[in-house]
Amino acid sequence: MLHLLALFLHCLPLASGDYDICKSWVTTDEGPSWEFYACQPKVMRLKDYVKVKVEPSGITCGDPPERFCSHENPYLCSNECDASNPDLAHPPQLMFDREDEGLATYWQSVTWSRYPSPLEANITLSWNKSVELTDDVVVTFEYGRPTVMVLEKSLDNGRTWQPYQFYAEDCMEAFGMPARRARDLSASGAHRVLCTEEYSRWAGSKKEKHVRFEVRDRFAIFAGPSLRNMDNLYTRLESAKGLKEFFTLTDLRMRLLRPALGGTYVQRENLYKYFYAISNIEVMGRCKCNLHANLCSVREGSLQCECEHNTTGPDCGKCKRSFRTRSWRAGSYLPLPHGSPNACAAAGSAVGTAGTSTAAPAPAKASRLFQLRPKSPQVMPIEEFEDCECYGHSNRCSYIDFLNVVTCVSCKHNTRGQHCQHCRLGYYRNGSAELDDENVCIECNCNQIGSVHDRCNETGFCECREGATGPKCDDCLPTHYWRQGCYRLLRRRFYSYEAFMGTWGAAVGISPQAWAGGSPNARTPALALHLQLGQSHRVPERSLHISGQDGFRPEDAYFTDRASGPGDPARSSWNGSQSPGSCALQGTLKALGPVLRCTSHS
Repeated sequence: MLHLLALFLHCLPLASGDYDICKSWVTTDEGPSWEFYACQPKVMRLKDYVKVKVEPSGITCGDPPERFCSHENPYLCSNECDASNPDLAHPPQLMFDREDEGLATYWQSVTWSRYPSPLEANITLSWNKSVELTDDVVVTFEYGRPTVMVLEKSLDNGRTWQPYQFYAEDCMEAFGMPARRARDLSASGAHRVLCTEEYSRWAGSKKEKHVRFEVRDRFAIFAGPSLRNMDNLYTRLESAKGLKEFFTLTDLRMRLLRPALGGTYVQRENLYKYFYAISNIEVMGRCKCNLHANLCSVREGSLQCECEHNTTGPDCGKCKRSFRTRSWRAGSYLPLPHGSPNACAAAGSAVGTAGTSTAAPAPAKASRLFQLRPKSPQVMPIEEFEDCECYGHSNRCSYIDFLNVVTCVSCKHNTRGQHCQHCRLGYYRNGSAELDDENVCIECNCNQIGSVHDRCNETGFCECREGATGPKCDDCLPTHYWRQGCYRLLRRRFYSYEAFMGTWGAAVGISPQAWAGGSPNARTPALALHLQLGQSHRVPERSLHISGQDGFRPEDAYFTDRASGPGDPARSSWNGSQSPGSCALQGTLKALGPVLRCTSHS
């Protein structure tokens, strides 16, 4: 009877084909023993275990209360958001609650009442654990989908981020990338980061609500439209470099960059209809256990694998203390249909796999490679191992036995990290390049004066000093001017241009009407009105200098006189009433404003 039960358990993995059994009890001529299989947990609704964070603070509506409109009727603003009233509040938790039939609850941002300042929000989903996506990520927006958005992922609990997919109604304008669809990707590009226009163009807030990150379309490249050929998918997940890692993450982040506009441009009279509202986020996947566990449970508020194969850790990512006779390795889907468990083994033991028997390495070799020295961890050449993967940016790898990790050494092409998968400081990820591309990292090229440092974020934007702006911090805000850095313009007791020119024009005998159309460029921080006195070369050139951008202050104006010979100009103040002589308007120069020719009264 026991033999029949063992035979039944042995056949289960063949029947299931889902890698849901880690081991079975078998009887051989040498006696009963465990036979190990590659295994993975069941698919689950990951949103039930997520922690959500909304940034920046104050982006959620209701504090203070405000009214908002819909795109369908922007003039009937009868809707209200009030954080102090549970019936009118829209907190982040409503993105993950279970909704009654026909009743949508949703998180909502403030409206774009502060236009033209950007209305941007970050929605971060954290699991504090590596998970693997198995189906589409679906975000449901009430009142219209964003016109510009970026989905990002993290593999290190939010310390670093990389783009996952870009969304825009015009990809080339928003991100400088051509629009593509996941279903059109080739097998070699199934894990390519792309920009799509499918989910951003206006089609009515009630008709089109969903924004997707298409996992199924990428799986279908290998498993077919109905995902029936899973054997081929599992084979490609093992053999295609970077494909399995593409669907692995610890965090997801949605960067909402521009709200729905109703198919038009921003209309200042309708700013209360521009906002974000998310009613549901669906994420299907499983715990990543490196094919060493088929169960995942919640411990101390976090998901953890119930590890088999003599492994341990949140992701079953290392061998147990007494089973370290060789380097830890992840399980493998291959060979089909049972895979390879790559179980950790104790010295002198034999580890069974489905259809094979693997002996442990010799004790002498094990002691040489894996002797633990906490005060001085060994770093061994990777030539002893076969699982070195550096995406072509290094051909050297080392095993650090104290940390139980294999890491690449001397990463090239401006990369860094355990597998040369990150960019060096001062560089950012090229979203259109594969991980094994030599041009995967692009230099930030931040302006040395305008930026805080030479590093940028994952989209190439530098951190600017006060007053500086632009992707590389090489421009100034309208309220600042450039002088080896961006400096704030003073704003005190400004005279209007018309008032100033009227006063000065009267002083030199020119009516205010003569100045019509002569207003200087608003972006010019200093204006010089050049006055040529007389016709003799011995008569100096006299210029009236006016400081300011948003207006003019006569007390800051002054003359400079320069003779035809060399030397510094002589500077004299102007009291607002003195006249340099009889002047006539000669025209307008773009950089200088009105130019006058004057003759001396002397």
